[in-house]
Amino acid sequence: MGLREDLSRRIERKHQEIVSLEIQLREARAYVQALEDTIKLLPREELNRGQADSVVRPGSSIMKARDVILKAGKPLHIQELLVAIGQPQTKGARATLTGSLSAYVRRGEIFTRPAPNTFGLVEVEMAGQGTGNGHRISPPPEFGEEAGEIEI
Repeated sequence: MGLREDLSRRIERKHQEIVSLEIQLREARAYVQALEDTIKLLPREELNRGQADSVVRPGSSIMKARDVILKAGKPLHIQELLVAIGQPQTKGARATLTGSLSAYVRRGEIFTRPAPNTFGLVEVEMAGQGTGNGHRISPPPEFGEEAGEIEI
C-alpha cells in the first residue's frame, strides 16, 4: 500500500499547486483588467502625447499655433496667436484659425478652450495636473506589485 499512499500524496500536492497557479492567474488577469480600465479613462491626447507632430501637418497654421502656445506655456487669445504666427488680423483669418482650432477642441485632441477665443494645449494642462487637484495621471508606484504569498 506504500505505492498507493505515495501516489495519493503526489496527487494532493499537484492539486495544491494547481490551486496556487489559478490564484496567480486570477490576480494577473485582474491586474491587466485594471490597466485596461485605466487606459480607457485617459483622454485621447494623453495616449498620443508627444505625437502631435504626426497628427497636425508640419508648417500649417495649426502647428504654428501649437508651437506658440507650447512656448508660452499658457493659453493664448486668438488675436495673440494670429500675431505670433504672422497671420493678418482680419475677421476672415480669425474665423479660419478659430474654426480649425475649435475642431480639435470638440474632439478633445491637442487644443483646449479655457475661455472664449482663447486656446490652450491639452499636453500643457496635463503636465500641470501633477498633484494639486488630487487627480493622478499615472497609477501609484506600488501598483501591480505582489503583496506577498497567499496562504490557503
